Amino acid sequence: MVLEGSSEALCPPPSLELRPSCNKNQPSPPLGSGSQSHDALCPEDKEPIKYGELIVLGHNGSLASGDKGRRRSRLALYKRPKSNGVKPDVIHNVSTPLVSKALSNKSQHSISYTLSRSHSVIVEYTHDPNTDMFQIGRSTESMIDFVVTDTASSGGGGQGQGGANGEGGQSAQSTISRYACRIMCERSAPYTARIYAAGFDSSKNIFLGERAAKWRTSDGLMDGLTTNGVLVMHPAGEFVSEPAPGVWREISVCGNVFALRETRSAQQRGKLVENESNMLQDGSLIDLCGATLLWRTPSGLRHTPTLKQLESLRQELNAARPQCPVGFNTLAFPSLAQRATIDKKQPWVYMNCGHVHGYHNWGFRKEKAGSSAVALTGGGGTAPATTGERECPMCRGVGPYVPLWLGCEGGLYLDAGPPTHAFCPCGHVCSEKMVQGWSQIPLPHGTHAFHAACPFCGTWLTGEQGHIKLIFQGPVD
Repeated sequence: MVLEGSSEALCPPPSLELRPSCNKNQPSPPLGSGSQSHDALCPEDKEPIKYGELIVLGHNGSLASGDKGRRRSRLALYKRPKSNGVKPDVIHNVSTPLVSKALSNKSQHSISYTLSRSHSVIVEYTHDPNTDMFQIGRSTESMIDFVVTDTASSGGGGQGQGGANGEGGQSAQSTISRYACRIMCERSAPYTARIYAAGFDSSKNIFLGERAAKWRTSDGLMDGLTTNGVLVMHPAGEFVSEPAPGVWREISVCGNVFALRETRSAQQRGKLVENESNMLQDGSLIDLCGATLLWRTPSGLRHTPTLKQLESLRQELNAARPQCPVGFNTLAFPSLAQRATIDKKQPWVYMNCGHVHGYHNWGFRKEKAGSSAVALTGGGGTAPATTGERECPMCRGVGPYVPLWLGCEGGLYLDAGPPTHAFCPCGHVCSEKMVQGWSQIPLPHGTHAFHAACPFCGTWLTGEQGHIKLIFQGPVD
């Protein structure tokens, strides 16, 4: 794996060095190793130790094509039956013709830093019995524990699906690295998890090519960045109690923290941020340039609703028998399993005011939206969706008119409060704390842009707040 970026003038020392670590901010930071099958992540112990869970933003409970094996929208990391962590051991300064020979031993983990055509630095790693390693990337090879593909994001209007964004969500060419990053978890309490850029390939190697961003650190060690970078944002406070966004940073191959580059793959690295670490905490976001992952700790997950609790919230909403204020027909949110198909009783909302109605095909503002509506079929359904602006018959407010969908991914929630609000313009429904929290978080997009987005579908948020309070009408009887 050759990770290309930028190069810097380096002056390697002539001698062989023995180093216990490559991150000066921590005493003995573990780095990754080859991993095991997905089944090995979940031992059959009665009470397995869970390090945390990774949740891919933009998928409302599962991938559009379904969760299968290591390719899924959510993965829990458990303590392995046997440790597979590695740590830096020996540094070699070698001539380039000797590099292939030095890396031919597939039982030896190593990172190769190519400084020039005639010189490389190879850092060999040895087994670390105190850590477990989990690798994340686009590759489907066995050493990758969590296979992640690009998540579609939309800068336009909402979409009528409860899962991933619309059709053709997969980008033509992925920007996610095959071996994007690795997470190292300490096997003893408090089970600290740390993130590092890049992962070991099938030969247990990481290659930083001649054009990759790399440098010698002040203590004589090596470090570098991947092509598109691995970005991390830790929450400014408690993710559950006081959700507030932190600052996006870039993580290096050795786990050091840097300010962002000018653009995602710029040749010049950002400034070292010495008072921050690569330690993951509840609510940390990991961006792989194509997909963003949320890290939840076991303690944080205890505040989130289970699928059973979400189903209870849905039933409570429907038990209140909300009605269309014009047609007087009773509305009902479809079952969580039916979240990809529009139901004839499904509630719809006018996004500019929050009035909830049943579906109707009048109220178009033709002077703004064109002369006709376009029908949408949701997974074989026949109910249409809208294009353009619609006029609310209750308040005459004009704006988008979309179906409402319950947010089904409990791991994204900040609380288990009543679903009283919806993200604009997609119509995903959740609690007030959820919409307020996520609408403040800027998520990376492209090479240097940031947008707040719905965590359930990835649609960019619009309007002054990015969300709306829903106004339901109860039964007239």
